[in-house]
Amino acid sequence: MKVSIVGGGGLVGSSAAYSLQCSGKVSQICLIDANHEAAQGHAYEMLNASSLTSDIRVFAGSMADIADTDIVVITAGLRRKPDESRLDLIHRNVDLFLSLLSEVTKAGLRKSAYLIVVSNPVDVLTYLAVQRSGLPWQRVLGLGTQLDTARFRGNLGQLLNVPPSQVHALILGEHGDSMVPIWSSASINGLPLTQWPGYTPALGAKAFEDTKTAGATLIKLKGGSSMAVGHSIREVVESIADDSRRILPVSTLQLGLYGVRDVCLSVPTIVGCGGCRQQIQLNLLPKEQQGLQQSARVLREIIDQVESRIGRVRADTGIVPEANLRPRGNAVPTPIQRSIPRSAWGK
Repeated sequence: MKVSIVGGGGLVGSSAAYSLQCSGKVSQICLIDANHEAAQGHAYEMLNASSLTSDIRVFAGSMADIADTDIVVITAGLRRKPDESRLDLIHRNVDLFLSLLSEVTKAGLRKSAYLIVVSNPVDVLTYLAVQRSGLPWQRVLGLGTQLDTARFRGNLGQLLNVPPSQVHALILGEHGDSMVPIWSSASINGLPLTQWPGYTPALGAKAFEDTKTAGATLIKLKGGSSMAVGHSIREVVESIADDSRRILPVSTLQLGLYGVRDVCLSVPTIVGCGGCRQQIQLNLLPKEQQGLQQSARVLREIIDQVESRIGRVRADTGIVPEANLRPRGNAVPTPIQRSIPRSAWGK
């Protein structure tokens, strides 16, 4: 399986490439960047490490390499300028992303390929990619709160003095200020988090606040996040490559679960061959459900502002009519299963 990383010369793209090289789960990694020398440098250094990691072929390429790529990862993005508003930054990143997406599609993006969006604002850009990439929406995934969830688990583990790998807790919704911690299902290796010795609401609030501000903290300390993002990207790529069907909080087009539709945000998603195989509806606390719906309103407002400037494009997503999404009795609606023919999964 060949993975091409657009923005592979940057910190995030190169960290993702290195994490993938260490995992050994793909056959080729192509680094594409406007700064071709930086991409070459990262590829050369990974060659230097290849005898100690894996035999994956890593090289610096160009958009022409998209034509035979299985998974395209877009990490390129711009940082906020002094005195620049958040909306102005969003518009600049939208323009850059759409320019890159146009180059990707013109290079011959295959219908069977996958697109993983990492650039911010990731939920907005994932939505635009669904509408404009030409790919089935199930094959367009945003990194979403996959990174926030990893940070949340690490912070809780540190504060409770337990291994972070034993912490199971989700962040859902927007990858941004309206992200939602899901306390109702949080646990330490299956034991309820709220009953764990030493846990207090104040400790939980600190873990969540540290998670929300992690990006800003890392910018202040070292210029930005890279390693944790790289590992988070690897988790998504591996789940597709292995068809492992991991349940990941990635950003996908919403069809009605949790009372949310026509935005991309993160809900628990089974990821494997075919991309988004199923979205999972949990029994959330009312506050958590309201938080997800608020995330959707925030994102819808931003998308409306963006589309009022760039124009609206509506892809044929094959969404099931709303009436067919309503649960019957105690059943949970599963629109993904209805809208993906089993033959599309490949296995």
